[in-house]
Amino acid sequence: MLWAGFIFGLLGSFHCVGMCGAIALALPGKSDAADTRWRYVRGRLLYNLGRITTYTLLGGAVGAVGQSLRLAGWQQDLSIASGLLILLLVAVPERHTGRLTAALYLDRPLAWLKQTVAHFFHRKELSALYVTGMLNGLLPCGLVYLALAGTLSAPGVGGAATYMLLFGLGTLPLMLGLSLTGRLVSLRWRTRMRQAVPYVATVLAVLFILRGLGLGVPYLSPQLVHAAPAAHAAQPSTIHYCH
Repeated sequence: MLWAGFIFGLLGSFHCVGMCGAIALALPGKSDAADTRWRYVRGRLLYNLGRITTYTLLGGAVGAVGQSLRLAGWQQDLSIASGLLILLLVAVPERHTGRLTAALYLDRPLAWLKQTVAHFFHRKELSALYVTGMLNGLLPCGLVYLALAGTLSAPGVGGAATYMLLFGLGTLPLMLGLSLTGRLVSLRWRTRMRQAVPYVATVLAVLFILRGLGLGVPYLSPQLVHAAPAAHAAQPSTIHYCH
């Protein structure tokens, strides 16, 4: 299911254009002079790599939680819970993100984060653009929350980090292209693709739920088989997915 991260990022990048496109377009630097053109491209590439770095680290952190739950024998339930969580996030309008932030007492940390982003945003060093991208990856975003919900059922910490890495790489072509060209996709198509994001997320959620149900469908919903007791007489029984 790791491939789902890239597909979701690729399609969800139209959502990113609507939510974060203004930041990408306003990144400092000029591309008119020949000697600064490569620096201009590197700066925008570093900004996007900063975002992807944060997504990857967040994926690893959430994956650690998922790994501990799998070790407790909850891998099947975890896959179903991931799907249900994605459906819940799809059902809750993104405009309520602010209310959630207030309920979790994240107002002050979020205000500090925004001030720090603004500080690095106006610096001229290329490294500042990378840090700006990393910090921007921490700002509240419904699309990122949806992707992180999927990492709960990823195979291990490395698998969860890879899932979010692929998600970030999926957003790269459109976001990098936008920051370089200023106008890549028409407003009409951006609106259409943003409207399609909840449907794509719902399909992914259903896939996670089906995988957790273990219906015996190869790859889609592999059947769960208990290890033979004779081979593990002195050990607790484990559950494995059939491939």
